[in-house]
Amino acid sequence: MIQGFGDLNLSLTLAAVGSALGTGVAGMAAVGAWKKAFLQNKAAAFSLVAFVGAPLTQTIYGMILRNQIIAAKLPADPQIYTYLMILGLAAGLAIGTSAYMQGKAAAKACDALGETGKGFGQYIIVLGIIETVALFVMVFCMMAIPKV
Repeated sequence: MIQGFGDLNLSLTLAAVGSALGTGVAGMAAVGAWKKAFLQNKAAAFSLVAFVGAPLTQTIYGMILRNQIIAAKLPADPQIYTYLMILGLAAGLAIGTSAYMQGKAAAKACDALGETGKGFGQYIIVLGIIETVALFVMVFCMMAIPKV
């Protein structure tokens, strides 16, 4: 196996897939909320962009973990590479799922804020709690990387 090749990019790739899905879901909801506002001749809340962008950070967490895996410079032991691939796969799935679920929650936040104009702080807190899952996964998996 070649260190740094696709086998060790699983955490980044799967986190990015989750971010793409999450931003897509939230983006569709924001567009819908803006459409409703325009149809009612009301101001469209630009703050919905914060909800749409929230799932993007999980891609960064996947990249940070991937970089830590590559930086470990472990000896060419196939068992260690297998372990790192499984670690990257599991972390990527968890981080990506966090991003997707954050996007779904952000979509609901777009809908609620678009209709009521209230609750921005509460909605951001919910998104932050969901984000915390991805942060925990990244940190705990970084702690699980073998040291030479």
